[in-house]
Amino acid sequence: MVSIRVNGQEIEAEGGKRLLPVLLENGIKVPHLCYHPSLRPGASCKLCVVEIREEAKSFRPRLSCVARCKEGMEVTTESAMILQLRNQAIGNLLKLAPQAEKIHRIGAEFGLSTGMIPDGCIRCRLCVRVCKEVIGAGALEMTRVDGISYVVPSETGQCLGCGTCVNICPTGAIIQEDKGNVRTISIRGEEIGIHHLVNCEICGRTYATRRFLDHVQDLEQEHQHPDVKEPHHYCPTCAKLGRVRSRRGPTL
Repeated sequence: MVSIRVNGQEIEAEGGKRLLPVLLENGIKVPHLCYHPSLRPGASCKLCVVEIREEAKSFRPRLSCVARCKEGMEVTTESAMILQLRNQAIGNLLKLAPQAEKIHRIGAEFGLSTGMIPDGCIRCRLCVRVCKEVIGAGALEMTRVDGISYVVPSETGQCLGCGTCVNICPTGAIIQEDKGNVRTISIRGEEIGIHHLVNCEICGRTYATRRFLDHVQDLEQEHQHPDVKEPHHYCPTCAKLGRVRSRRGPTL
């Protein structure tokens, strides 16, 4: 553990841990959009900037999602310079997504200049990265049109309909719509994938796409998972209840 000083307050932190989660865990609010604890920092939104001083040097601005905690580090989360840099960052985000509601909420909470109405993608790339690095589908990519980057369906990957991109998107720009047994995932009205949903064999509710279940089964076979059995189409709730019953034994 190391001791750092934040806004004049001493805080104990794990040495080498990213600064942003330490600040948030200690109730110190810092604006952020592109940070996710499951992924390495992308440093895209620039909103989490703070001022840091180390080894008796002068304070200088750094992104708290990237900076790591060190013994004796001093951190300031509010200053005229920080406000100026955050206003610049939020202005750059609004050029990309002038109507993104999440950006406007952050602006209102932290007193940043927005001046527009919300909607859209902020190009944080969380959806692209999680689809490639975690799911392994690579269904999304960034492309440039008229000098502006856009998230679009990949020409090489294939959407599995798992909805992970929808869940991780910080602004709600990616939409998932389930109608009957069909799931549609889209961004800016452009379809990323349309999939048929599988019904749970116990309760009958739709719960996942066929393509995603096939993908999971292929991964289990590829890695020779020791618990692979004959596949059943159970939703998470029924699968969990089944495991509980099997541990308790048959009911009379």
